[in-house]
Amino acid sequence: MSQLPNSSSTQPNHYALPDHVLDLLSQYLQEQVTPTIDIDPAQLAYRWVGGHNGHLQPLAVNLFLSLEDLHGIETQKSKLVQNTRQFLRGYPANHVLMTGTRGAGKSSLIRALLQAYHSEGLRIIEIARDDLRVLDKIRAAINALPADCGCHYVVYCDDLAFNGQDESYRTLKSVLDGSLDSEQDKLLVYATSNRRHLLPQFMKDNINIYNGQTDEVNPYETVDETVSLSDRFGLWLSFHPMDQSTYLQIVRHYLSIQPQQTSDATNNLNNHDLVAANNDPLPDDIRAAALRWASERGGRSGRVAYQFSRYWIGQSKLAAEDSQP
Repeated sequence: MSQLPNSSSTQPNHYALPDHVLDLLSQYLQEQVTPTIDIDPAQLAYRWVGGHNGHLQPLAVNLFLSLEDLHGIETQKSKLVQNTRQFLRGYPANHVLMTGTRGAGKSSLIRALLQAYHSEGLRIIEIARDDLRVLDKIRAAINALPADCGCHYVVYCDDLAFNGQDESYRTLKSVLDGSLDSEQDKLLVYATSNRRHLLPQFMKDNINIYNGQTDEVNPYETVDETVSLSDRFGLWLSFHPMDQSTYLQIVRHYLSIQPQQTSDATNNLNNHDLVAANNDPLPDDIRAAALRWASERGGRSGRVAYQFSRYWIGQSKLAAEDSQP
């Protein structure tokens, strides 16, 4: 029986694959293998970049936003803070799903939590919906950290939603269940979404069930599947559109914490004038401009209030500068 040629033989290797096939095979294997994940407990925040075979990129965190800067969401804030404090103390805590109107402060709460509790060991890892397949490997890397590192990790997924053909939600479901293996687990998932049921629900699903137009033996299981993912989150926080009074209060607050304004450009309005009393109304010109800004943006929210404050202060400073001889 003939011997297979070894690599040291000078004879032609008739069993070798063509170079282009080897290149394709090598590329395929690299795409299927996730590199080793290294986590430094001293790093406050990471973001996963590069897809399935990517890496954790350290983030330069700006800790300017505090929990006290977030107004109009006191109930949601207190519940999230309570859950996070339980987590940091090693007590049982829940995964959190924050849903509701856009710009209400869902993402800002995560940044403010890091500002408030990073000294107590809170760390954030941001991951996109399309990269959820690596979530289990991230969890394994966190669990491999020394027991005395003193860090607890929140995996943060912003704008979480799936379409009916997206299978990556199954990975998240298994991790949400699996990460409750122990009270001492160092990982929770905090996610934000504009809708509570993360998978779409269609009226046609119910119509087909009632009219017998489905081929499934157990059609109700399909409907249950669309809501089972959100059920994995133990704490649901809903954010609703805010009223005009709350919006103007947030405008006042953001104007007060911005750098001092030039008096000539704002009719002698300064930070003290804006916050002289909690119930003092904004000056008429600022109030009218803030309401007009919200109307043009299609609604009132903390994000809209923050964006208006930047617009107002920026244009005021520029106008004052241009008016100087």
